Amino acid sequence: MEKYDLVVIGAGPSGYAAAMRALDFKKKTLLIEKNRVGGAGVTNGALSSKTWWELSRETASFRKNLKRFNIKVPSINYKEIQDEVMRAVEERKSMLEEHMRLMKDSHYTELLSFKKGAARLISQNEIEIDTGAYEKEVVWANYIILATGSRPRHLPDLPIDEKIVMTSDGIETMDDFPESMVIVGAGVIGCEYATIFSGFGKTKVHLIDKGARILPFEDDDVVQVIERNMENNGVLIHRNSRLTHMQIKHGRVEYELEYDNGTKDIFNVAKALVAVGRTPNYEELWDDNVEISISKRGIEDSDTQTNISNIFAVGDITADISLVNVGELEGRYAVEKIFGSPHRKLIYENISTIMFLSPEVAGVGYNETQAREKGIDYKVVTLDYSCIPRAIAKRNTQGFIKLLVTNDETMKILGVKIVGNHASSAIQAVALLISMDKGIEELAECVHPHPSITEGIQECVRMLLGKSLFKPAALRSKLSCRTSMNSVYNDIHF
Repeated sequence: MEKYDLVVIGAGPSGYAAAMRALDFKKKTLLIEKNRVGGAGVTNGALSSKTWWELSRETASFRKNLKRFNIKVPSINYKEIQDEVMRAVEERKSMLEEHMRLMKDSHYTELLSFKKGAARLISQNEIEIDTGAYEKEVVWANYIILATGSRPRHLPDLPIDEKIVMTSDGIETMDDFPESMVIVGAGVIGCEYATIFSGFGKTKVHLIDKGARILPFEDDDVVQVIERNMENNGVLIHRNSRLTHMQIKHGRVEYELEYDNGTKDIFNVAKALVAVGRTPNYEELWDDNVEISISKRGIEDSDTQTNISNIFAVGDITADISLVNVGELEGRYAVEKIFGSPHRKLIYENISTIMFLSPEVAGVGYNETQAREKGIDYKVVTLDYSCIPRAIAKRNTQGFIKLLVTNDETMKILGVKIVGNHASSAIQAVALLISMDKGIEELAECVHPHPSITEGIQECVRMLLGKSLFKPAALRSKLSCRTSMNSVYNDIHF
């Protein structure tokens, strides 16, 4: 029986990161993958959907500026766009596979092994690998990291066939833009796909929202911008609605909604996309004698360690945040906890996020909704994109920057939310300061490149310090600076 210091089950973002980090500790490591290296983070998740978004955004921008080129709206080649997405996926997957192959020709050759197959824990140290064709082998591991990811969540009453009624797995296999599509779920995934398909201008998108507005975890001012853009792009948002019935009828989708006021409506569209979250992949991952604790959300863990001391769990399979960057962080942290001593505790307060909407939305730390829920008193400043030279130069001033700090003399940063072009590129300095538990003065006098979106963050900081270029009292429609104490707002006047 082959013995390893560490066996990692799952070669998605978190598992791959864990295996590579283990090599830094010179540990004999086995990485096992049942399907495709890169997991959903590459093949039918983050990378593929964001490539769709980039191509959709380019298409929407081109259509918007047709007058500059004095041409009519050109036709869109779905097959070419689909092939471009597949090329992006293959490029990333091939790089990961080539990296592992080249490792065999380096000084890591005695440390890293890779096996294709379905893994199952038959004890807390033994892993059975089913490589197909009735071939199985058992290996021994001092430590095990479970990183098998997640899959789209299914609703039992919906006729999901991945052809007409689809999840994000089936959306990749369509042969053309549907003339209409209903999206079940108005969270991040549903809203991103609504943005993608409405952006191409070929699909009438319906979005089912059980509440009064989409993205219920976001602040009102963020949601207002996103909803306005969606509706301007032709998206029909079914607010305060409940899906009571859906069926495939004559090759199309018929669905019925019941609204909060008791009325009902029936709609008919070409396709349906179910985007109601993801389910962790832990079925049949271990025998009954391996009693790993689980909850409805995933494997329960304490700083990546399960209730079994030598077994760790990272990424979407756990009950923590399901993001690629979080999974990679957890994978690396688990290895450092096993073989070393992490310099800092695993924290999630400074996790940067981005929502690929129109415009993009990026943030780190708390938003106002979360701060109020936690009973935190804070100061908040908001700066409209029209005050930022880079946004003016890009001819797109839609958006704003919102910065939250503690409502005291230290003004430690609680969070930032940016809605607009280059949002994801502008938040990292704030993320660093949050992780360092620092205040805002470090940003106030930092020399930012000009013109850049980050200059807007600097102006927010200067507003808080009472020394901004633009004064909120003069530009009330563009700037605001206020406090929230016990959820009561008061404007700050300079």
